[in-house]
Amino acid sequence: MPLPEKSTEWPPKPFDRAQKEMSTWNAWYTGNVEVLEEIYRENNRQRPSQYAGGVVGKLARFFWGRPNPQQSHRLHVPAASDLARASADLLFAQPPMFVVGEDDARGDHQATQDRLQKLFGEDDAAATLAESAEVASALGGTYLRWWWDKEVADKVKLGAVAADAAVPTWKYDQLAGVTFWTVVNDDNDTVYRHLERHEPGRILHGLYEGDRGRLGRAVPLTEHSSTSWAADLVDSEGAIETGIDALTATYIPNVRPNRKWRPIHGLSPLGRSDFDGLEPLFDALDESYSSWMRDIDLGKARLFVDESMLKPLGPGKGSAWDGEQSIFTPMASGLGSMQNGNAPVQANQFTIRWQEHANTCAELLNAILRGAGLSAGSFSDNSLTASTGAATATEVNSRDRLSERTRDKKINYYKAGLRPFARAGFELDNIQFGTGLELKDMPEIRFPIRPQQSPVELAQTLGTLSAANGVSVEQMVRQQHPNWSSDDVNDEVDRIWKDVERKAKLAYVAEPDVPDSEY
Repeated sequence: MPLPEKSTEWPPKPFDRAQKEMSTWNAWYTGNVEVLEEIYRENNRQRPSQYAGGVVGKLARFFWGRPNPQQSHRLHVPAASDLARASADLLFAQPPMFVVGEDDARGDHQATQDRLQKLFGEDDAAATLAESAEVASALGGTYLRWWWDKEVADKVKLGAVAADAAVPTWKYDQLAGVTFWTVVNDDNDTVYRHLERHEPGRILHGLYEGDRGRLGRAVPLTEHSSTSWAADLVDSEGAIETGIDALTATYIPNVRPNRKWRPIHGLSPLGRSDFDGLEPLFDALDESYSSWMRDIDLGKARLFVDESMLKPLGPGKGSAWDGEQSIFTPMASGLGSMQNGNAPVQANQFTIRWQEHANTCAELLNAILRGAGLSAGSFSDNSLTASTGAATATEVNSRDRLSERTRDKKINYYKAGLRPFARAGFELDNIQFGTGLELKDMPEIRFPIRPQQSPVELAQTLGTLSAANGVSVEQMVRQQHPNWSSDDVNDEVDRIWKDVERKAKLAYVAEPDVPDSEY
């Protein structure tokens, strides 16, 4: 499919609907309170709707959609961004390992593994995967793409694109092509967009001059500095040939199905945001914290001072209280309230309902985490847990089960998208950099297992099994390092036996009279 040749609405239908929904999730993710106020007040501009029924009335009752005539301070709690960060940490706090099968490589197996490690095992790739997971949690999915520049790196590079900057083409529920778009210049009513379309075998580039609602006309790539680099690389159709038959991009959904877009053609393969359906809880949490802060403000100590203790500022200028003054002279007899026996200075301290607010906020946050499929322990916030005192390892593991199930589900989506994508990147790397290495099959992806036991507990378990001859050295190494490749495990086993042999020889030298049978 070529790039658009004429002006069209952008993004095109039905992706304009997804774009609008993603803009709301993005506002919660970025914590942009001005955008939140605009979104939830949008339907209030035509007529008052505080007491209206239906959708308009519901939107008006959002905390961020209500009028604020007194300009009271509103506090935004970054629960949405914290949730997205926690989701990404579950997946990529430690990067996965991409492993070539024993019989998958053609030629040098170790060289193939080393090159695959260079593409996916270095810091830049690990950071990109973590970034993609956080944005996927917020927007419902993420795209990954390959790019290369021999002046920048000696390998193909991994890049992440947010779901709100792409228009996909599906074949069933699989990505068949995708158009990434970037606003490179927005000057009032004139908007320049760079379109980059990935198709099997080629990548097309185009520059368009339009407005904020329409793509506009195609202009030469040389008309903007951000796209001029591609002008000398594209052919007559605006394409760069990749040299491989596979697609150089992939889509990773956050979770499926998408409840809102399930029956809509084109949108149903998109993933579901972790924020979907939680917006009212985010809003209620902000309202609760704002109420808490208002209580603190109203609860500040106030002094009520008799006018006899005020210092006149002159005719028509009133009086003032000097808190540093040490001597006061009472007014003449018969004047002022001191004659009534009242204290000249009274302090007033309102009660701050901190416990009620804390419990409300904790319950709202727990509801948010449950809705996103996360355990309170994933937030590392002990105030959210119901236990008192120290928790046992079994209790901690039980609390983390919801997060573990969600993590396993998301890992499956990443594996399904990354395995063919990794093979395509390996082929592209061979074409562009002449490595001479090939893969016969898709590599295996091993995500680190989150430890359910502490190192001490794991050591005790393995020590008990080893004493009972219930586990081999190889299996102990695999349990301690579940994401290691077979070569790494075998190398570690060899080092362990060499170390055992060395210690036995040292012991024999120290005690030469001990029979050999005891070593």
